[in-house]
Amino acid sequence: MAITLTEAAASHVAAMLKQRGYGLGLRIGTQKSGCSGLSYTVDYADTIGPADRVFESRGIKVVVDAEQLAYLNGLEVDFVRSNLLNRGFEFRNPNAKDQCGCGESFRV
Repeated sequence: MAITLTEAAASHVAAMLKQRGYGLGLRIGTQKSGCSGLSYTVDYADTIGPADRVFESRGIKVVVDAEQLAYLNGLEVDFVRSNLLNRGFEFRNPNAKDQCGCGESFRV
C-alpha cells in the first residue's frame, strides 16, 4: 500500500512548495494527542533520512518515518475548502478504528 494525495491536496502542496521556494515534498506523521490518542502531523519534507519511506503521488513526494507506517499505510490525504475561511487537509485512514467527534484525533 502507499500514502496518496487527491488532486486537490497535490495542487495545494505544489503551490505551497513553489511559494516557499524549496522543499522536497510533504512529510506526514502522527503524535500522541487528542481524545482518541493520535493526531496527524504535516510539515514540509526538507530532507529524507535513512528511516524514511518515500511515496510519490500525483508528482509530489510524501515522506513518512518507517515507524509511522503501521498507523498511516493506505492513508489518503485531501485538501478541502468548506468556505473562504475554513480550509485544510482531511485524512481518510483505513487503519483508524475510531476518531474523536471533531476529527482531530484517531485510534488504531
